[in-house]
Amino acid sequence: MANTPHELHEEFPEKRQAISDLKSSDGHFARLFEEYHEVNRAIHRAETNVEPTDDLHMMELRKERMVLKDEIAKCLAEV
Repeated sequence: MANTPHELHEEFPEKRQAISDLKSSDGHFARLFEEYHEVNRAIHRAETNVEPTDDLHMMELRKERMVLKDEIAKCLAEV
């Protein structure tokens, strides 16, 4: 899914190197990164009707993505 919107490297283009470094050196960040991508891919699959879902579930997924992105942004702000 190379065309998945909201990939972290697109969301934080100035932090590409920090993202790469933290993924390999910080276990907590690596877990956040993977969780974000799992949720983001699920949203993309739902939006493209590959795996349709109801509105409530979509809203929950988007909220989860937002929370994860906020946590990731905090980690990136510290480097």
